Amino acid sequence: MAKPKVVDGRAHCVGKRKESRARVYLERGDGKIEVNGKDASEYFQALPFTEEMINLVARKPFSVTGTENNFDVEANVDGGGYKAQLEALQHGIARAMTALGDEYKKDLKQEGLLTRDPRMVERKKIGKHKARRGQQFSKR
Repeated sequence: MAKPKVVDGRAHCVGKRKESRARVYLERGDGKIEVNGKDASEYFQALPFTEEMINLVARKPFSVTGTENNFDVEANVDGGGYKAQLEALQHGIARAMTALGDEYKKDLKQEGLLTRDPRMVERKKIGKHKARRGQQFSKR
């Protein structure tokens, strides 16, 4: 795991999920989450997600540590789908919080927010339609 950087009280870290990457910049503030230059709820509004679900996933590291409106987040996300981007954002926020203070690490680790989800799409194999789906058998 790459060591998170802290410059002038601003932590920089990368969160990942599937093919998505979220470069997260975290600093003390009043609780704004900005994704690709837009508010998080505005960026993720194209999804079938509700505002509650976006806040539940993106703000989970803050609720676990009891720092709901103490940090501002600025993130650049790319790759994958919206849901994976949202989970990459969560992972990046959690990793950046550990850079700002070790007191958060225990709670975040206990919740499983510092662990990268290793599940990826399996590659397609030669002679198969998909990763495991073979050709349909024809008796006649």
